[in-house]
Amino acid sequence: MNTNRMVRMFAGIFILISLALGVPESPLFVSKYFLWFTVFVGANLLQSSFTQFCPLELILKKLGVREG
Repeated sequence: MNTNRMVRMFAGIFILISLALGVPESPLFVSKYFLWFTVFVGANLLQSSFTQFCPLELILKKLGVREG
């Protein structure tokens, strides 16, 4: 697996978890403020599409994951 696929996978996982914890109708609901984490992940994905800078990608490269 390469860095591009792992960034997408982590973003998807974080979004689903934050929605499960932030939506009142969810059985895992904790607080509506978890929805801000969804906003953060989405904003980070948007800015990385323009700037080609992604902090997670840098971390994955340092851990030895091959670039994609």
